[in-house]
Amino acid sequence: MEARDGAPHTAPSRRRRILFLTPQLPYPPEQGAAIRNLNLVTQVAQRHDVALLSFTQEAPCTAGPLEGLCRPLGMVPAPQHKPAQRLRTLLTTASPDMAFRLRSDAFAQALLDLLSVESFDIVQIEGVELAPYGLMIREWLGEDSPALVLDEHNAEYVLQRRAFEADIRKPGRWHAAAYSWAQWRRLARFERQVCLDADAVVAVSEADAAALRALAPGIVPLVVPNGVDVNRFHPNLPDALPLEHPAVVFTGRMDFRPNVDAMEWFHERIWPLIRAQRPDARLYVVGKAPHAALSPLALDPSVTVTGYVADVLPYFGGADVYVVPLRMGGGTRLKVLEAMAAGLPLVSTTIGAEGIAGESGEYLLLADGAQAFADAVLDVLHKPTLRARLGAAARRYVVQNYDWRRIVPRLEPLYAAL
Repeated sequence: MEARDGAPHTAPSRRRRILFLTPQLPYPPEQGAAIRNLNLVTQVAQRHDVALLSFTQEAPCTAGPLEGLCRPLGMVPAPQHKPAQRLRTLLTTASPDMAFRLRSDAFAQALLDLLSVESFDIVQIEGVELAPYGLMIREWLGEDSPALVLDEHNAEYVLQRRAFEADIRKPGRWHAAAYSWAQWRRLARFERQVCLDADAVVAVSEADAAALRALAPGIVPLVVPNGVDVNRFHPNLPDALPLEHPAVVFTGRMDFRPNVDAMEWFHERIWPLIRAQRPDARLYVVGKAPHAALSPLALDPSVTVTGYVADVLPYFGGADVYVVPLRMGGGTRLKVLEAMAAGLPLVSTTIGAEGIAGESGEYLLLADGAQAFADAVLDVLHKPTLRARLGAAARRYVVQNYDWRRIVPRLEPLYAAL
């Protein structure tokens, strides 16, 4: 049975006091982790008393709606670790880089101060890089510790293994492959330990849950996938810019390694095949902080690399096809759900659409080789009926399965059991 707003009726657990720890302030929601965390906090706050302690990446900053939802709301500037420090960690410890990435005496003190004056039933840790703070809580409070929930936004060791497998094929990337190989092994040990130490583990996809279960028999994750605001991302968004057509669109933070690799591969291997048949096609790479490796795209007159944009909706409104040529990474990608909610025809690699059930041709097209990917994009551009059918099917599927109001209540049985 559903409520009038489309959300399922869920028997609420006893009202709990829940502290969220996040690696960056979840507002504004401009990238994947922030979007997930904002929606988790927003929805959980409808049923429980929520507090937040977060790192901040920029100053000054505003917490937007979080200020009214989270009491208290604490913010600590993120640490700035220099490359030399990270290299020293790599050479002198057996721990992965992520175990040290957000090490901060200021954050630890803020957390200790908060726990000294506030009592919490649950501390929900958003991302494995914050897991060391869960261990600190156990050391400080012992048997009086609140229950610890670890939300694994990715099975991180899988991400590094895939990065290794992609880089080892290129002699020029062997140094990166060596780094990923070391991190992959270290992350597997680290994730195993922190998952076993937590009272409950959350994964964003069945594939990630299986990867975490493979680390140790005692790890039994609850799958709470990423979702989408189906009211904000909807069909018939206006082509307000307007874009040049046919427009091929990709969105994402463009200093994130999987996104950089995806666009390098797409531009080098796939884009020439598309342009050979559709010389009028235009590629839009939309996202902040473009990496220097994407300079060849910026120099190509058929490609627009936007850098930071305040709103991606105009690009969704103008897209003729949305592409996800990812070859590494994990989890359920918010960009995929947003494009599907907007009714866009989508072409993705298998990894890019991981965590989203369905066969190729049902509500998106899957292709893993360069020629197959180009052919799929060209099919969408050449066939208006295919474009319309895929977009409509994608919208229906996301509304039925990935509305945040349907997803977050899956946490209620977990909270009730803690």
